[in-house]
Amino acid sequence: MELADPIDFGGRAVIVTGGTKGIGAVIAEAFLAAGAEVMVCGRTEPATLPASGGRSAAFHPTDVRDPTAAAGLVAAAAERFGRLDVLVNNAGGSPDTDAATVSPRFVEKVVALNLLAPFYVAQAANLVMREQPEGGAVINIGSVSAHDPQPGTAAYSAAKAGLLGLTRALALEWAPRVRVNHITAGPIRAADATALYGEDGGAAVAGIVPMGRLAVPADVAHACLWLAGPYATYINGADLAVHGGGEIPARDLARRAPRPPFSSP
Repeated sequence: MELADPIDFGGRAVIVTGGTKGIGAVIAEAFLAAGAEVMVCGRTEPATLPASGGRSAAFHPTDVRDPTAAAGLVAAAAERFGRLDVLVNNAGGSPDTDAATVSPRFVEKVVALNLLAPFYVAQAANLVMREQPEGGAVINIGSVSAHDPQPGTAAYSAAKAGLLGLTRALALEWAPRVRVNHITAGPIRAADATALYGEDGGAAVAGIVPMGRLAVPADVAHACLWLAGPYATYINGADLAVHGGGEIPARDLARRAPRPPFSSP
């Protein structure tokens, strides 16, 4: 059996939404390092674009919540690169908020960014990919919140659960030419770790992850390379967990905790 290089993306074209910063930028840099042409998007162009090996990502200003803008992003990439092989729907997120008092407008924005936008971009990407002999791959970046919601994340968790359902539905409809998969990302140590996890930068959270650490953006990027590459050509409709094993159950944490010394009454 002859094996292809799993990280050779030379001659292939990739879109990474929300690819100007954070996890998205690292995903874009990983595909650039693997030889791909990459287009990232955002509402405003950053001072520095993702780059690797002397090559930089292209930028297209886009509000992916707008169906027309989403279609324009895909059209721009297809025109610039002559093809589109991979879409990584990475744009998303939400600040924590109280479900009892959150405004309908806030909920609409969260759902639009985390569920509707990936649908809009994927629809446009499919129209290009399905006409290519090699087809294409769509990767939706999800969250553990889809499986295990936390307080303050009602709208976000619902949208991410919807994204997982959307992934499975599109995988059924668009195969075999276009594969659609999902990554469940766990807590990630990013530049704003202190803002997200408190003064310890996530050390306490890492303590309940079986792997003993938070993920780093490269963990998600490497999973994207695999799902988009030649070793995953039969992987479709999958949910790849990149969360270090999830969370250690509370009963086990309680068992491990030091107990106060016994004293007789």
